[in-house]
Amino acid sequence: MFTVKTDSILGYKEMEIPFTLLSTNENSKKIAILLPGAGYTVQAPLLHYSTGVFLNKSFDVLQVNYSYNNFYDNLSMDEIAEAIKHDVRAVIDKVLNNNSYEYFYLIGKSLGTIAMTSELKREKFSNAKTVWLTPLLQRDDVFETILKSKNRGLCFIGDNDRHYNAERYKQLVNNTNIVSRLFPNANHSLQYESDPVNSIDVLKSVIKEINEF
Repeated sequence: MFTVKTDSILGYKEMEIPFTLLSTNENSKKIAILLPGAGYTVQAPLLHYSTGVFLNKSFDVLQVNYSYNNFYDNLSMDEIAEAIKHDVRAVIDKVLNNNSYEYFYLIGKSLGTIAMTSELKREKFSNAKTVWLTPLLQRDDVFETILKSKNRGLCFIGDNDRHYNAERYKQLVNNTNIVSRLFPNANHSLQYESDPVNSIDVLKSVIKEINEF
């Protein structure tokens, strides 16, 4: 059994940013922070099962449930990047101010990897473990962070992902702190367009590695 606490903050341009804190232990010193994609919520398979993995290990799980699909339609990508960095930091600070955590995992999917890049500059996350799910490799900030990361991490991406960059991925493999996995023909959801069975195999493979990490 676990408890579920929901709350929100007023974020960038006064947009309400809801979040959920799930806990199996009132005094847990461990937390996994989930940063979803623009259209890939915490209910989607990769993040849904990641939540289960960490709850089973008696981690608290913080799900930051931003949605930029409508409110920020007129913003540029640079502004959306600033918004997500601002909003994620505000949520994390609110949660961490009320709890004493010592062990951290940061799990980002797509747009969430922009916020991960920003958060990893903070001293409190200097020893955090990281999981990069379909990172935005075409963004210099995301790419450089993974390439130079001293945090132990996992990185998963498909070569049929519009954000995949073959040359940059080849460089990431040289970072011994990051275990990188490339799934041929998988898309931005780490799925195969017309092959649900093999898509489930990819999901199983990713969750297995996260569970063992």
